[in-house]
Amino acid sequence: MRILLAEDDQSQADSIQTWLEMDGYVIDRVERGDHVILAIEQHQYDCILLDRGLPNATGDEILKSLRSQQQDTPVIFITAKDSIDDRVEGLDLGANDYLVKPFSLEELSARVRAQLRQKQQTPNHILQWQDLSLDTQAKTLTKEGQAVNLTAKEFQILYKLMQQPEHIVTREQLEESLYAWGDEIESNAIEVFIYQLRKKIGSQMIKTIRGLGYRMHKAEV
Repeated sequence: MRILLAEDDQSQADSIQTWLEMDGYVIDRVERGDHVILAIEQHQYDCILLDRGLPNATGDEILKSLRSQQQDTPVIFITAKDSIDDRVEGLDLGANDYLVKPFSLEELSARVRAQLRQKQQTPNHILQWQDLSLDTQAKTLTKEGQAVNLTAKEFQILYKLMQQPEHIVTREQLEESLYAWGDEIESNAIEVFIYQLRKKIGSQMIKTIRGLGYRMHKAEV
């Protein structure tokens, strides 16, 4: 899961990023409103944590723009504006949740999980491919009804492939789903994860399309 963190307080942003990465999320981080707009244009996010008081473009302006474009990505306002009027205004602008600073990181995690659960209720959160069943809420995989243990990155790669199993997913798309901006990526990282997945779910389940990427493959019975 990929989250955009838009916060201009560097110390607080450091704490939030470290905490959420421990929960297994990929975090992209920006400090200016105009950079939020660029990030949203270039990437698809599962949730956005948005400070209302960003420079160059406020959180309010960004959220208005998002909702006017019919974008339904969950947005949680993180802000020092704590009056009832402020909260009502923020929610009326289209925020899915409103978290007042200072807040506990445990509460932030719970609110993020709640938004992701709500988003995943439609469409069905169970992805099926032959004898594989991927539960995107519980983050579990079963094969022929038996649990298969996956690492967080293995799960994310399989999730990306099973979203549209007949379509080719490029190496770059897989890397983008796993790593935040500026992360150092080993040249063979994707190949290693694919190799590990094949050992767990069957060597024929993931097909390499030379020069293009990977897609799910109907294994012969």
